[in-house]
Amino acid sequence: MTEAVLGAMSGLRVVDLTRVLGGPYCTQILADHGADVIKVEPPAGDEVRDWGPPFHDDDAAYFIGINRNKRSIGLDLASEGGRIVLLKMLETADVLIENFKPGTLEKWGIGNDVLAQKFPRLVHCRICGFGADGPRGGNPGYDAIIQAMTGMIAATGSVESGPMRIGVPLVDITTGLYAAIGILMALSERQRSGKGQFLETTLYETGLAIMHPHTANYFMHGKPPSLTGNEHPNLVPYAIFPTKTDNIFIGVGNDGTFRKLAKEIGKPELGTDPRFARNKDRIANREALRAELAAVFSQHEAEPLCNRLLAAGLPAGPVQKIDQALTNPHTIARGDVIEKDWYKGVASPIRLDRSKPSLRRLPPKFSQHAQEVLGEFGYSKAEIDAMVETGVVCGPQRKR
Repeated sequence: MTEAVLGAMSGLRVVDLTRVLGGPYCTQILADHGADVIKVEPPAGDEVRDWGPPFHDDDAAYFIGINRNKRSIGLDLASEGGRIVLLKMLETADVLIENFKPGTLEKWGIGNDVLAQKFPRLVHCRICGFGADGPRGGNPGYDAIIQAMTGMIAATGSVESGPMRIGVPLVDITTGLYAAIGILMALSERQRSGKGQFLETTLYETGLAIMHPHTANYFMHGKPPSLTGNEHPNLVPYAIFPTKTDNIFIGVGNDGTFRKLAKEIGKPELGTDPRFARNKDRIANREALRAELAAVFSQHEAEPLCNRLLAAGLPAGPVQKIDQALTNPHTIARGDVIEKDWYKGVASPIRLDRSKPSLRRLPPKFSQHAQEVLGEFGYSKAEIDAMVETGVVCGPQRKR
């Protein structure tokens, strides 16, 4: 990620009222690619600033990891003065993104009907748990709870472990990705119509949407997935295998690839064995094939074996810990870890040829840019000082 590059989203102004993960993840995507993201925080700040240790100064790594390239202003939106400031900011904004409980903005008199009338070109994105309607409309949403409710936990784990939560906040992060995609779609449509629009992305619908292939399998045969551990319900072999040194993961997508794998590991007869020749045969004889492959892999060291298989075009990789992944030669060669002063992070995976992502700003301290941002919107220093004095705008100290 290079510095001082005009990104694809340069010129886009985003007013970000979101907290925690899905929304900030979305706006960091836009910010990395040049958008001017103004992070509006409540007087207590984004709560994930406290989700540590570890900390840098008073800010948790959890916050640091999803809030670079943004400017922060603390603003009390529960006050009339705070809402007046917000409306002033929206006069020149392209996007408003928020994750308030449905009905909150309406209670404050700035619901989407009001915003759409005042700012017809504004794209208003809401991230929430379940949406505004339906039996669970307005209920709060949390990643692990959505994993539980959408079948994800029931499909994850082994017979020995029982159902398990996926170890990363997959629903929150993917909701942020869907929100970014939705915003870009709305901006594209605005180029034709000249109008903004409201869009909603919910954790619940995201959880359902990413349950492939389990939903597709269920629609086809009517059976819920069984617990298969690290193995795939539709493909064999697709699992972890031990070697002399570390574990490796092998994933085979078709019969030709399996025959190629069998030949590469010195067991070409496995590719024509009637028990294993076709994927449906390998599924029926999963344990027998696992025993055959495990016996071969146990004679090899993980890294050299995976390097050889990958070079041959075969899907294999060592099971690495996070420190190994972040210091891997390929990670370094691709510039996947970015640094500035004390900050380290994972670079944007969106690599455009000309308009590259950049690291322009470190994750902001709470309300660090209040004076700067409000000055851009025409407020004098005296006016800003008065708003800080009355608590409409927050100084650098959070209310705890």
